[in-house]
Amino acid sequence: MSRVSTNMASDDISFSLRRQEEALTNQQSRIGTQNRIHRLRDDPLAAAHAVRYQSYLTRLERYESNIHYSQDHLRQIDIYMQSSVNVLQRVRELSVQGANGIYTKDDLQNMAVEVNELLKELVTIANAIGPDGSRIFSGDKVFTEPFRIVEGTVYGGGDSMIVDVEYRGAGPRRSIEMGEGVYQALDIGGGEAFWAERMQIFASVDASAWRANDHGAFYVDGQEIIVTPGDTLPAIVAKINESSAPVRAYIDPNTRGLVIEGTNPHLIRLEDRQGSRVLEELGVIAFNSDPSAPNWNPGARVSGGSAFDMVLRFRDALLRGDHEFIGSQGIAGIDSALSNIETRLTEIGSRQQRAEMAWGRVNQNIPNVASYLAREASLDMTTAAMDLANMDFAHRAALQTAARIIPPSLLDFLR
Repeated sequence: MSRVSTNMASDDISFSLRRQEEALTNQQSRIGTQNRIHRLRDDPLAAAHAVRYQSYLTRLERYESNIHYSQDHLRQIDIYMQSSVNVLQRVRELSVQGANGIYTKDDLQNMAVEVNELLKELVTIANAIGPDGSRIFSGDKVFTEPFRIVEGTVYGGGDSMIVDVEYRGAGPRRSIEMGEGVYQALDIGGGEAFWAERMQIFASVDASAWRANDHGAFYVDGQEIIVTPGDTLPAIVAKINESSAPVRAYIDPNTRGLVIEGTNPHLIRLEDRQGSRVLEELGVIAFNSDPSAPNWNPGARVSGGSAFDMVLRFRDALLRGDHEFIGSQGIAGIDSALSNIETRLTEIGSRQQRAEMAWGRVNQNIPNVASYLAREASLDMTTAAMDLANMDFAHRAALQTAARIIPPSLLDFLR
């Protein structure tokens, strides 16, 4: 026969009161957090769905922030490139006037002074700094000045004029993520925006007997080309042409060397991967050269100039009084620079349009996913408040009842 003590009623009531207090505390926590899932065991399936929805909502908010930055950045690029078009349009007006033949040599030299100042303005635009303090046309090297002015004396010019505009290098274009695995190019480098002619690089090394001995790789405009042992020059040419780099490669029939030319006006960037010397052995680039700037082998022939080169040639022709050059190559060079910038502006406009569409898509998804999350995890405050009041009333009633049911204590017997 089991023994029945006076403690049993007290223990049972205490256990029930603790459970009521725990439920009351959990309900208060739910109201405080406005989340009906206080612990995973409250609703495991809803908790799993809520975690996924919350993760996706966080990613959508990141995409929204990325698109915001992209829109601002592309807007800045558009503004500065429009300014460069205005500068080149003025240069072209001067080239048409200079080709007329009615101006004296002094008049042409006066035009050259204005062209020199316009060239300085064009370089200032190319080295523009955005509102966040980064260089707009420097790619991922946001604190590197893409172009540097070299001043000196020019025959027929003043005391100091621009003699060269050096490309100091810029990193590869950055990309932003606008959706799940969806990326868009963010930048346009100075070697793309401010170029005028399609580049051609002719290696002078006879590579007809060249063969790769080891595994290696090199980069063409940021695209990696893998080289395997036994690859010959025709194999290298085929791999370059199969890549997505905006270049075309072939073998020079005279020198039997590698030739790389751009499919559109831009500065071709070439680099051997660390530990590999493929392009160096083929006579294209120099040893231990800086890949961010033009690094051609001294024996290679390189053609294709920038917009600054076109303006420099035109200005020098004005100083010489060369009407024939001004009316032919001078105007043609400025037109090439304008054509490339206008093409790049079209590309920027297309990116802006895509960013706008992505913005609309993300902003439609955010409230939808937020509603899914609310359906799974959010608390109905009206129902929760009523439940809390009922639980509080029941707890108070239980305390009053327990005060009457619990057996007398030792002090009661001592009275």
